[in-house]
Amino acid sequence: MARLHPSAPSLDTLFDFAIPSHALAWEPIGDRVMGGLSTGRLLPLPGGIGAFSGELSVAQGGGFASVRSAAGRFDLSLHSGLLLEVRGDGRVYKLSLRTDPYFDGVSYQAAFATRAGRWEEVALPFESFRATWRGGPVPGAPRLDAGQVASFGLLLADRQPGPFRLEIHAIRALRIPAAPVGP
Repeated sequence: MARLHPSAPSLDTLFDFAIPSHALAWEPIGDRVMGGLSTGRLLPLPGGIGAFSGELSVAQGGGFASVRSAAGRFDLSLHSGLLLEVRGDGRVYKLSLRTDPYFDGVSYQAAFATRAGRWEEVALPFESFRATWRGGPVPGAPRLDAGQVASFGLLLADRQPGPFRLEIHAIRALRIPAAPVGP
């Protein structure tokens, strides 16, 4: 797991799933857009968490489930990456960032593995995000511009059929400490 913790970091909360509206603002987008049968959604649960859960199906060419936050404007240019507080099911998920408001544009994704039943902090440096379009790499795409993030997404695309569940407390941005001034 990557470490982002410089000396004296500060965290800015982007999504706090103890606030039910933060979970309810995420829309499901899955393989049904191409005829697949997977399901997935993000719902608030008691205890201040959101749960991205559903069932992955590989029938009819499917094999992925995702949710995406409402479009907004997140200037994360003074941050080095993101910190997620999650409890997974042992599967590998992806966090997706979009820098444009379009439904089917390029997204920047970073994968993270979970350990079944264990709460953990997952650090994702912005350098680890790779440009993708419909699940494939985008050669020659510019690097992620953290100052232009328009939306966030969670994605499961391991093509392993069956139920899944990723619980999440929060998504936070790790602020880069200011450099000392003077001699």
